[in-house]
Amino acid sequence: MMTQKERMLAGELYIADDPELVEDAARAAAWCDRYNRAATATAQERHALLVEGLGHAGCGATIRPPFHCDYGFNIDLGEGAFLNFGCTVLDVVSVRIGAGTQVGPGVQILTADHPRDPVQRDRMLEFGRPVIIGRNVWIGGGALILPGITVGDNAIVGAGSVVTRDVRAGATVAGNPARLLR
Repeated sequence: MMTQKERMLAGELYIADDPELVEDAARAAAWCDRYNRAATATAQERHALLVEGLGHAGCGATIRPPFHCDYGFNIDLGEGAFLNFGCTVLDVVSVRIGAGTQVGPGVQILTADHPRDPVQRDRMLEFGRPVIIGRNVWIGGGALILPGITVGDNAIVGAGSVVTRDVRAGATVAGNPARLLR
């Protein structure tokens, strides 16, 4: 039988207030607090904190505080990836952000999802769907990337957009819901 954490990581229905997950979330919250208080630290010191708190932080990856995440260990930042002030990543499953990608202030990247069946929701069940953001992507401030989305290499997501569908490589999308711009 799988633990709730194993179920979460596999993208299956799980209960988030399981003691192991509560402990992991508390550890991530403590790390976020330390990271967010390190705004005046050197770039090297902040990068060392990223390496400590995230699944992977490539050379030159940067996150400007404040930053918030569920667990941290599911986040993979490529070399030179940049997240501006106020980003939130709900990482109940994998979030991969490619090399050289730039994420504007206030962006939310969400993997956490909830059953459409009200009986399952009433039982406090949830699940996750991975988010993959390619290399050299630009995501404008305040954009919202929903669970299960893939954004291809070299794409652009306009500020304030709500991305509800995959974005192909090289495409520019904007709006709510985000639509292809020609």
